[in-house]
Amino acid sequence: MPMRAPPPPPAMNGLSAMAAAPQEEALPSRRDPEHEGRILLSAADAAAAARQGLIPADVRSVLDVRERMRHGQFVWQDNGRVSGRLVIWADLDRQLVSAFLDGHEIGTSVILYGTEGKATPEGSFPIKDKRERYHSRTYDAPMPYSLWLTDDGVAVHGSDVRWGRATHGCIGVPLAFARRLFAVAEPGDVVTIVRSSAHGTSREPALPQG
Repeated sequence: MPMRAPPPPPAMNGLSAMAAAPQEEALPSRRDPEHEGRILLSAADAAAAARQGLIPADVRSVLDVRERMRHGQFVWQDNGRVSGRLVIWADLDRQLVSAFLDGHEIGTSVILYGTEGKATPEGSFPIKDKRERYHSRTYDAPMPYSLWLTDDGVAVHGSDVRWGRATHGCIGVPLAFARRLFAVAEPGDVVTIVRSSAHGTSREPALPQG
């Protein structure tokens, strides 16, 4: 169940982060009319962004999201892709999660994560199980569309994503985003949780909800 927390860190989409990067860091490569709504990355730019912890390795395109999103907002554009290798990438510093299908970003959302003694673990976690409907007995709270990551209950799940809130260690995403992610994710797909500041990526002030 979400709990009160200090003001959250920046909520900045991957494209904005790359556009704001210093000259020598990764920049969006080009737009393609056949891939409307996304930006294709050159191999060099994708590798540079991966070194910064902004995206996983071997990404071919990112969603063309021009503004930093507010809490509760998300973008989902899968261009008809319904199968392939799914990678979920969560950045606690930028407070974002992105889903990549066969190297193409198909969704991105602002997240909640754990603080105040209930930190969200970092690392790579194969999804252990998925439950469309689940209610936490520990916190007496619903956890819809749960993707289970650890044996002690950490999951990616639908939540009320509002500024100033946090979780007890889970990754909370807007309900509509959670539903879409649940539909494409399967046990064995890998969720990687990072802090991009550990790779030298700069941070900016948060955009509060409102």
